[in-house]
Amino acid sequence: MTLGPEDHDRAAAGLRYVYPVVSRRAQGVSVGVNLNQNNACNWRCVYCQVPELTRGKAPEIELAVLEHELRGLLGEIARGGWLERHAPEGARRLNDVAFSGNGEPTSSPQFAPAVELVRRLLAELELLGHVKVVLITNGSLIHAAAVQRGLRTLASAGGEVWFKLDSATDEGMQAINDVTPGLARVRANLRMACALAPTWIQTCVFARRGVPPSALERTAMLELLRAELREGLRPRGVLLYGLARPSHQPEAPELTRLPPEWLEDFARELRALGLEVRTFP
Repeated sequence: MTLGPEDHDRAAAGLRYVYPVVSRRAQGVSVGVNLNQNNACNWRCVYCQVPELTRGKAPEIELAVLEHELRGLLGEIARGGWLERHAPEGARRLNDVAFSGNGEPTSSPQFAPAVELVRRLLAELELLGHVKVVLITNGSLIHAAAVQRGLRTLASAGGEVWFKLDSATDEGMQAINDVTPGLARVRANLRMACALAPTWIQTCVFARRGVPPSALERTAMLELLRAELREGLRPRGVLLYGLARPSHQPEAPELTRLPPEWLEDFARELRALGLEVRTFP
């Protein structure tokens, strides 16, 4: 098994809940935790690479199995040799344990206990403070008390939230994420995430039928962030990224990568707001 950024196979290590990947945004090896074994998510992003994606929430999981798998894989990586055998040069470092997987991880009824489990194992293996815990989320359930408990634990482990914000218009969210939660809810959840844990905004950009995001969409994003920053929002910054792997959604033939110059041009506008921006074409 040789890992690469183009392949995030959840079964790469032959485990049920845990899988290693090379992450462009993590710039190293990320150990993923997949709580959504049923390929269910409460959103349906058109660029999603999950096959047979369905609408719904994560099922009950076996925490004992997750603990066994995670202790085994993290221990093997920490003991040395694993990265040299399985990761390409330039990515041979363990960056994080990431709650991501095949759907929205915070929809799991065991999200908070799973975060606590990860924190405990990192401490046991003397990795706490050296390996981050990352939550990759659409942010739709941040207002739930159980999710907030998980975020507090994540913050205590030195972790980060990566909060999806692909559009700042209702029409854009409908077109990209296939949901209409209302921007008031999105903005409120983003504020809560930033208050509970260090939070990056993650934004996926791409061309659709050959057309990049419109000037209206770019302006709406800039105006939303400018207004939130004025009100005291304190995100770590923006992760601006393009398509890396093929979508498994019906819209896949319509989607293509944007040139790096497009991302850098938009990044300059975002940086002018005072935000750190990292681009991943």
